[in-house]
Amino acid sequence: MQHSMKFFSSLLLLLFLHFLTFSSPLRAAPLSTSSRWIVDDSGKRVKLACVNWPSHLEPMLAEGLGKQPLDAISNMIANLGFNCVRLTWATFMVTNESLASLTVRQSFQALNLVESIGGIRVNNPDLLDLPLVDAYKAVVSKLGDNNIMVILDNHISKPGWCCSNSDGNGFFGDKYLDPNVWIKGLTKMATMFNESSNVVGMSLRNELRGPKQNVNDWYRYMQQGAEAVHAANPNVLVILSGLSFDTDLSFLSKKQIDVNFTGKLAFEVHWYGFSDGQAWRTGNANQVCGRVAGNVKQKAGFLLDQGWPLFLSEFGVDVRGGNVNDNRYFGCMLGVVAELDLDWALWTLQGSYYLREGVYGLDEVYGVLSWDWCKTRNASMLQRVQALQQPFRGPGVSDLPEYKLIFHPLTGLCILKKSLLEPLILGPCSGTEAWTYTAQNTLSLKDQILCLKAEGNGKPAMLGIICSDSRSKWEFISDSKMHISSNISSTSGRLCLDVGDDGYTIITSPCKCLSKTQECDPQSQWFKLVSSTRSIVSKNPLRELPFLFATWNTM
Repeated sequence: MQHSMKFFSSLLLLLFLHFLTFSSPLRAAPLSTSSRWIVDDSGKRVKLACVNWPSHLEPMLAEGLGKQPLDAISNMIANLGFNCVRLTWATFMVTNESLASLTVRQSFQALNLVESIGGIRVNNPDLLDLPLVDAYKAVVSKLGDNNIMVILDNHISKPGWCCSNSDGNGFFGDKYLDPNVWIKGLTKMATMFNESSNVVGMSLRNELRGPKQNVNDWYRYMQQGAEAVHAANPNVLVILSGLSFDTDLSFLSKKQIDVNFTGKLAFEVHWYGFSDGQAWRTGNANQVCGRVAGNVKQKAGFLLDQGWPLFLSEFGVDVRGGNVNDNRYFGCMLGVVAELDLDWALWTLQGSYYLREGVYGLDEVYGVLSWDWCKTRNASMLQRVQALQQPFRGPGVSDLPEYKLIFHPLTGLCILKKSLLEPLILGPCSGTEAWTYTAQNTLSLKDQILCLKAEGNGKPAMLGIICSDSRSKWEFISDSKMHISSNISSTSGRLCLDVGDDGYTIITSPCKCLSKTQECDPQSQWFKLVSSTRSIVSKNPLRELPFLFATWNTM
């Protein structure tokens, strides 16, 4: 266990070094769409790998500015590998004169946020007496200084925590969602950021919901909103959400939206563990994964096949690690995101809030950052999403022909080799092997004669040159389609790829949790075969391991 923890600490360091070495500089706006891809002005794919940063609650200021300087937070976002922020805002910040005229200080005084005022005075004194809109602009500008793109997300109308079916903000015609006021707010924000090159998109409305929601009004008002934003700022992507808390875009399978512009339209969807209640905890994880992933593809994923970009603009988990429902969901969801190579935005950045639902300084257990905004909460969770921060494929990703990589969602790592004579291991996906899955059910190294072989129960998986026997045949089984299984003999039975006790060696062991049982967790055996054309930065990125282990053994 001790070596396993040290191993993963070294992987985090190597992943960070790879990110610094091989990430390309961010290209400025405007972005556009090419079929299902978001691309820059040269036609090269730009993958949105974002984190949400709320600015829509009662204070109407981006969270955390009483804890850390704005530039420090922006730097943290960039250093964690995110290239984008989904920055939320409330409509009334720009349409309600009594709110729009407030300074940051006045807004916080009205809410009795005395301690937060003191924190802002220390960490961001230049913001304290700015009007709220100008403070919002300052956040956008500082993110741009740190090479971070921004999606402006109209999260709610009346500032406050979102969302419920009865909060008056859910659908057009609700108490606080007057379509005319909403379009006025969209137009003001689009116009305000017309010259901000790092503002690359606008989400029209977050999580439409409630008893008034209906498809006819969705088309009517979302088309009007899209046209208004594009007319005011033709540079930005226009991003449309669905119904039922943005979990359902299925109506678009029969009728597409009708707007007078092209190359700027994308759609967004949300997917959380709690979107399906406690199904992940009370059901068999493989069966729930197969059912829920299929449902997400049916209700939203089909848009990719229709040639539209799909942005998973909210997903996330309780990063403390004790929520079984979230933990199982997260592994399944990461497999789907890798398979579809989606653009995404993690919920959420903030470690705490100024004020949420009447509670001062509330801790955010879904937050990437700690309560005091000084450190990250869970490094292993961040490692799991880092493999997804760079595109796997798409226009201009690289000149390599398509290959397969084998992604392990539980760790965020991929299968690679140290040498031909040593067992396969988990390592950074930037150094993956290029695999191919043949019609004969073999997993072979692309353009090589070597194939993956099962050696027996509890034994390391190896590479071999005899690829016609049963030990070289692999099938994707279980409802999750993430168990890679070999039926090596009549006596040993069916074995699945797994991770050894050291936390990184690839072994085969009896396939587990395939059905029925609720208590079993199959995630060590979950692997996803992902199509990729991304450059492979090193054939052996773990060559430092002998030195690292020698160093650890002297501690």
